[in-house]
Amino acid sequence: MKYNPEKIEKKWQKQWEKEKLYQTPDTDSEKENYMLLTEFPYPSGNLHIGHWYAFALPDILARYLRMTGKNVMYPIGFDAFGLPAENAAIQRNINPRDWTEENIKYMAKQFRSMGASFDWSREVRTIDPEYYKWTQWMFLKFYEKGLAYRAKTMVNWCPSDKTVLANEQVIDGKCERDGTPVVQRELEQWMFKITDYADRLIDELEELDWPETTKLAQKNWIGRSQGALIKFKIANSTEYVEVFTTRPDTIFGATYLVLAPEHSLIEKLRDKIENWDKVMTYVREAQHKTERQRIAEAGEKSGIELEGIEAVNPANNEPIPIWAADYVIAHYGTGAIMAVPAHDERDREFADKFHLPSSDAPLEDPQKVIKILQKKGMGQSHKTYRLHDWILSRQRYWGVPIPVIRCDDCGYVPVPEDELPIKLPDLDDYKPSDDGRSPLAKAKDWVKVQCSKCGKTAERETDTMDTFVDSSWYFIRYPDPNNKREFAGQEKIKQWLPVPLYIGGAEHNTMHLLYSRFFTKALFDLGYIDFSEPFLIRRNHGIILGPDSQKMSKSRGNVVDPDMEVEKYGADTVRMYLAFMAPYNQGGPWDPKGINGVFRFLHRVWKWAHGEFSEDNKIPTAVHRAIKNISHDIEHLEFNTGVSELMKLLNAIQAQSTGKRTLEIFLKLLSPFAPHVTEELWQEIFGEDESIHNQPWPDYDESVFAGEPITIPVQVDGKVRDTLNVPLSSSEDHLKELVLESKKVKQYLKDKKIENIIVIPGRMINVVTKN
Repeated sequence: MKYNPEKIEKKWQKQWEKEKLYQTPDTDSEKENYMLLTEFPYPSGNLHIGHWYAFALPDILARYLRMTGKNVMYPIGFDAFGLPAENAAIQRNINPRDWTEENIKYMAKQFRSMGASFDWSREVRTIDPEYYKWTQWMFLKFYEKGLAYRAKTMVNWCPSDKTVLANEQVIDGKCERDGTPVVQRELEQWMFKITDYADRLIDELEELDWPETTKLAQKNWIGRSQGALIKFKIANSTEYVEVFTTRPDTIFGATYLVLAPEHSLIEKLRDKIENWDKVMTYVREAQHKTERQRIAEAGEKSGIELEGIEAVNPANNEPIPIWAADYVIAHYGTGAIMAVPAHDERDREFADKFHLPSSDAPLEDPQKVIKILQKKGMGQSHKTYRLHDWILSRQRYWGVPIPVIRCDDCGYVPVPEDELPIKLPDLDDYKPSDDGRSPLAKAKDWVKVQCSKCGKTAERETDTMDTFVDSSWYFIRYPDPNNKREFAGQEKIKQWLPVPLYIGGAEHNTMHLLYSRFFTKALFDLGYIDFSEPFLIRRNHGIILGPDSQKMSKSRGNVVDPDMEVEKYGADTVRMYLAFMAPYNQGGPWDPKGINGVFRFLHRVWKWAHGEFSEDNKIPTAVHRAIKNISHDIEHLEFNTGVSELMKLLNAIQAQSTGKRTLEIFLKLLSPFAPHVTEELWQEIFGEDESIHNQPWPDYDESVFAGEPITIPVQVDGKVRDTLNVPLSSSEDHLKELVLESKKVKQYLKDKKIENIIVIPGRMINVVTKN
């Protein structure tokens, strides 16, 4: 019988779905619950190879964990609101829901073709009213506690999309969707008070097993600084400038102040500013730059002096000039800085460019300085943060309606809980309004309501929520996706959460992960969940590049279509090649020759499995070693070395006469990587009714190869410098002695102090030195 991937894979995908093989019970008295979570996708319309990398490879771990005795939930859903659907609907003159639903239907079919063991009975879609009812409910609970509020703030505004954009949606000062230059606007918006959690969002990272790069990205995004608030009085005025500095000890050397162009003091002092017209021209130019642009251009500083006004240095009572410069951001610190050219390179560059004075006044003890200023009423200790509150208002249609009404007499009034969900109305025209209002403002009958406080005519809020809100709590819904009484039942939450392992892209290091942590902490503080961190372990996957080692794009002609690859090679081959091609956390270029090699490997397995096997149940040593190594590789997401071990094992056991017990173990080891072909061979050769994916994972006997020599790489600070040929049973202390005796290792330890020697038994030794 010839190996026919298409026939085999369709057969088993249909059978698994019919048997509901991957529907996870809420509890199993004999098994530990384990939710393996990957970031749910946006329904863009077609799966690309990156989706396969994100979902098919963690499925290897999901299948392995089931076979090792865990009750595994591998859920799937769709993060389905957002601009792409709305813009597609405008272009095609259709309802955004129709476009989105069609994409979800098509992508779900594609997901099934990869043979991933998703529990489709728990599917979560953010566009379903049954889901976003609870998004709205959470907004109301946050509003009750002062965590949701409305205020004026500076925002990124896209004139083309006519909506606010998040920072990550702005690339080089332009809208990432259509390249329109983005401008800065002051608008009244709904916001979440994420700044209340700034310290906890930093401090509680220490509890988590996350990549250090991810932790550092969050710390930098939050940007906590310890220092002092200092008041600089405006000469001949009752006004003053308040600055934050981490270096109060340099205050005697402060020779000028710099304000953000948006600083409110500039408008207050317009009558005193002698060059007002030039200042306003500069301010308007700054409004056409995004925050990221202004920070990136800090090396090419621009600015303008506010002529006619001066500040007074409170430390020495010396008058100093005041400037406006766009490298100072309004919501960072106080939106104003004291400049000390003698002690700060950035300030010195600005001073040199504009010929401003510098003072080499001596440094003073910062506690001492703060005490002096406190006595004068001109300063105090203070912490500040780069993080600012989360702007969640979006002036577009395709999102979750904000559950608030505006009454002329009562102001903003939350919608009563029993009226949730506030559903999106259908519209004839989804285009945003020229006045900046959401398209929802056109739904006149929907907008007009009675105020729940006074009963008078009022209007619904027409802004919708940022789609990051939808994705900030979706994982809590998976344990109880059909609950109509609450966002999830307490018992089911306790059974499954927090998430033990969350896999996703490094591009979500800050926004999504930070917002999810904020939501979790807020719900914990409000008493609705019993954990304050959502994801105990986080692992980032890499990116698949084109065959030319460049990022895949249609313009480059290097896009790999997974559907075509599946049609040509089968899903098992595509899965195994993605696992084999590179370390999972790095990714790499797609190599057509590489996938051919994996295809040939599965053909070899098929042919070998249909050969002659003895009834001898003696297991070769190579099999025991492979069980141990492959188990380790899957558990640590080192899928590429797992596939390599399978290839080495096949070579070893094909070279000798083996029994059916060896074939049985080999198929089990291969099954997480290639679920279809192993299921076919399992049923055909062993005649088993129970799926191979419900079989126990093989055990290995350490004593079988304990005395055999193995080669262990020796690293110094992560780089291989030598190898040791030693018995596997060698003690850790003995291995450390051998490493320190190695001449090659000694060469790299000259003039260095050893901080630690890390021994991973049977796999690797790493000598870590002090920097």
